[in-house]
Amino acid sequence: MWILVLNCGSSSVKFALLRPSSGEQALSGLAERLGSPGARLVLKRGDERSETPHPNASYADTFALLLSELDRLGLREQVTVVGHRVVHGGEKFSAPALIGSSVLASIRACIPLAPLHNPANLAGIEAAQLAFPHVPQVAVFDTAFHQSMPEVAYRYAVPEAWYVQHAVRRYGFHGTSHAYVAQEAARILGRPLTELNLVTAHLGNGCSVAAIAGGRSIDTSMGLTPLEGLVMGTRSGDVDPGLHEYLSRQAGLSLEEITGALNRESGLAGLSGLGGDMRELEQAATAGHAGARLAVSVFVYRLAKTIAAMSVALLTLDALVFTGGIGENSASMRAAVLERLGLLGFRLDHSANEAAVRGRPGNIGATGSLPALVVNTDEERMIAREAEALLNGVRANGVGA
Repeated sequence: MWILVLNCGSSSVKFALLRPSSGEQALSGLAERLGSPGARLVLKRGDERSETPHPNASYADTFALLLSELDRLGLREQVTVVGHRVVHGGEKFSAPALIGSSVLASIRACIPLAPLHNPANLAGIEAAQLAFPHVPQVAVFDTAFHQSMPEVAYRYAVPEAWYVQHAVRRYGFHGTSHAYVAQEAARILGRPLTELNLVTAHLGNGCSVAAIAGGRSIDTSMGLTPLEGLVMGTRSGDVDPGLHEYLSRQAGLSLEEITGALNRESGLAGLSGLGGDMRELEQAATAGHAGARLAVSVFVYRLAKTIAAMSVALLTLDALVFTGGIGENSASMRAAVLERLGLLGFRLDHSANEAAVRGRPGNIGATGSLPALVVNTDEERMIAREAEALLNGVRANGVGA
């Protein structure tokens, strides 16, 4: 079974054609900077990689190129289901959903909760429906995995009417990644996922931590939007809610200007003055750049503090999992975080930590330490698994067989 996975952003389309059972990929790619003169398409076919400029390319142009490539490989007719990453499903979705008119309406209803992401996700769905009119389409929601959080974790201490009338609550994101690495952690540890209590840390340009008990999310660091929680590449993470009124009064900034700055000019970039790429900041910090040192130190401190806080949601802690671009590749960040978490029982195996950067994920905890795992996330494969499972369930029930 070949499943096409699509992840459509506001100016990008990421895709992969893969078999969910083995993870084998026949084709993957990224179209980015869509609508701009710098638009380009990167394709990977096995070990072969190509990069082509496509100035001012649109979603439609991207799908035309994707279909052309599938035809060239003779794989277009072998696509059995299309799985879509959808950022926000609100309280409506706690699992993947077969896309029809009611599901599309529900995704549109969540646009106020994700105004940058859900419209792009809908554009991708509509384009895929035109490209594959007879192929089932499945929506896999970033927020769905965290719908198992108890009320004590997802409710804000705000007026009840805000929740009832405007859906103001904590939703969490990166659910597909957290779910995947939890499954992989259970495999590495050789224990049933249902018996494990894990803290998982997805660390990339966007960052979040989740507390997972028996395979179910019971708390996470992101909230109503992906702005809450950890320090990220360009996002501030937690700030005093009074900041908005203060800056409006003192600096004359509008609500939109403040929110935009918190999303795009803050985090590692705001602290360092150099940008939000952890690799560059670690190099600059080593070279003595004060802003880079501060940014990395704040990132580590806030991350360690959040991991410790998430452990409160669990009766016991069986393992910590690092994943995402930073989590998988920054040995120095992992070492600094574990040094701060000695009170939870973590001690670092330095050689294992360095080996993980060279493509050997696994346990980086020293003998006698609680396991600290490095796991390579694979959101595309997880989306494919979820889409396949849903489709098989629909067919088993005699619907759409």
